Amino acid sequence: MKTCKTVAKAALLAAGALTALLTSGFASADDGVPIKITNDGTTDIVVTVYDLNASPRRVVVASQRLNGFSTMAISVTAGADGMGKVAWTATTVDSDGRLCGRDDRQNLVNDAEVHVHANAACTAT
Repeated sequence: MKTCKTVAKAALLAAGALTALLTSGFASADDGVPIKITNDGTTDIVVTVYDLNASPRRVVVASQRLNGFSTMAISVTAGADGMGKVAWTATTVDSDGRLCGRDDRQNLVNDAEVHVHANAACTAT
């Protein structure tokens, strides 16, 4: 009888550990997903970040200066899968020889790092 209880306890603990492991990196759709926006260059840039899971889509960082190799923490809306999705644009602060960058990232889990940069010629859109 004691062996059955020991096996049952072990199975219960294993199930709990597996559940914690599988859900540790994801937020529920009702929660925000904390992420980090990191300037991966030496040049100061101005960054705008869009939350693509928000309805309607919204700006979560509006023209924020981000010094070289600096990081800012933000929170974005979790999608139905519990992950974040963002798009970003960046321009260099220096108006002489201005450079730009843009990209989007999806499948962002808690504390994911999104690297932003402005290292391409700016084009009109």
